Amino acid sequence: MAGLNVRFTEEELDALRQRAEAEGRSMQQFAHDAVVAAINERARLFNEAADHVLRVSEELNRRLA
Repeated sequence: MAGLNVRFTEEELDALRQRAEAEGRSMQQFAHDAVVAAINERARLFNEAADHVLRVSEELNRRLA
């Protein structure tokens, strides 16, 4: 599995450490899950917007066909 080095300020690292500890996870697992969740959320939002555009333009596309 590929790796990635990420730099944090001391304050950010302390916050990461506290959140990971509070959830009983390692900082690495917490950071990994946060990044994957952000990627998935962005994809979900894009798909939601695309579905909306298709629904809204469905009537127009039908008339133009």
